[in-house]
Formats: sequence, structure tokens, C-alpha cells
Amino acid sequence: MTASPPRRRGISTKIAWVLRVACFMCYVGHGAFGFYRKEAWVPYFGVVGVGRDTARELMPLVGLMDVSLGISILLSPRPAVLLWMVIWAVWTALLRPLSGESSWEAVERAGNYGAPIAFLLLCVPLAGRWLKAAVPEPATLREVWLPRALALAAALLFVGHGALALGVKPGIVTTMASVFGGAATSLTFWSGIVEVALAIAIVARPSAELALFMACWKLATEALFVTAGAPFWEIIERGGSYGVPLALAILLHSRRDPATAAVTPRGASAAA
Repeated sequence: MTASPPRRRGISTKIAWVLRVACFMCYVGHGAFGFYRKEAWVPYFGVVGVGRDTARELMPLVGLMDVSLGISILLSPRPAVLLWMVIWAVWTALLRPLSGESSWEAVERAGNYGAPIAFLLLCVPLAGRWLKAAVPEPATLREVWLPRALALAAALLFVGHGALALGVKPGIVTTMASVFGGAATSLTFWSGIVEVALAIAIVARPSAELALFMACWKLATEALFVTAGAPFWEIIERGGSYGVPLALAILLHSRRDPATAAVTPRGASAAA
């Protein structure tokens, strides 16, 4: 049996929209903090020798670039823009350990670069199409690699955040305390165990239910930023953390449909 092209394209379009919105949220949310002149950004500018005063002057420009990228990817996604999003997201993630923070901070931001990477995989082949509209092309080979990329990104963002929670990162404890009070420290540690376990599970035994649970978990835990008094942009900025596992859930669920199961090449696992 071969999968119906309209059916396959429908699934690819759904996944593309999830990733598209995730990229939009990441960049608009991150960009908003540039306009706020977020103090936590100052050390990241210091990595390249930019002092505090100059950093604060440059932050709105970075914010404008990020917001512009986010809007462009929502309105008319282009592979070249997605590639720049990957590069920029990886660089900004690496600025955390380069400025003296834990290396897990870079790993935890896998949603930021995982979403545009997955979107690119959904649109290959890209030769001669980098500046044209990004169109999902549900080819057989890509359908094998896409769930692997999404599962890996989901695992990285969960193991990264889980490792920070196991280290009882003060910022996580603060958000937990906004709801759970004195139990926040122990809950932070145990949430880290759960997140690392989920990271292992989504790679070892990926399933639509597990991926959907991970998306809901991230949305619920990141919502604690607001209960702790942080700007709502903190939730928006982490769009990739919800979008990546949600896209994976849609893809894995589609594999159960006989009309789309044949997308997987012969001999490859449906949940590869």
C-alpha cells in the first residue's frame, strides 16, 4: 500500500504549522526582552567584549532582528531564514556556558534550534530553493529522519532542564515556590528526575502519547514563570519547548493511520 499524497501532505502541513508557530514564538518572545533591555543579557554581550552600556544600547536592535525573523517565518517562511534561525539559536544558547553558566543551559534550549532544524528537514530537498517559500515535501527518506530529529530535540531540552533541576537551580526553585511554597526545593529535584526519565523514554520508546505528555508538561512548568511574576514573554519565548514534542506527537500518531504508515521506508521502524 502506498500513502495517499493528499493525506501525507496534510500531515506535513500540520507539522509545518506547529513548527512555524513555535519558531515565531521563540523569536518574538526572545526579541521582546531586547526591547526590555533584559539585564541578564549583559554577560552574553561581554563574551564578545561588549560592555554593559553598549550592550544596553544594542539590545533593542537584537530584539528588532528577532521579532522581524519571527514575523517573517510566520507570514512567509524561507529556508534561508530558517537556517539563520538555527545558527542564531545555537549561538545564543552557547553564550550561556561561554559566559560562565552551566553547559546544560545550552542543551536546555534545544527547542529554540530544534524547531527550525526540523522545519528545514520537512522541506528538503533545498537545492535552489533557499530563498523561495518553504514548502513541506513529505518524501520517504525525510519521514524517517524527521521523527528522529524531533525526538532528539525533545530529549535534549528535557535532559538539559532536568539536569538544571537536579542541581536545584535557584531560578527553577523560585518559579516552583510561587505555587508550591516550602516544598519547592524538593519538588525541583524530583521534577529533574522525571524530566531526565522522559528524555530517555522519548528516545528509547517514542510514542504519540508520551510526546503529547511532554508538550503539556513543558507548557505547565513554564507557566510557573507567570505565577512567579515574570513577564508573559517567558512563556512565549519557549515556544520550541512545546512545539517540538507536539510536532512529534502529530507525526507519530499519523503513523498509526494505514493511509500514512507507508511513508516509512521498508525495514525502518515506524517510530524511528
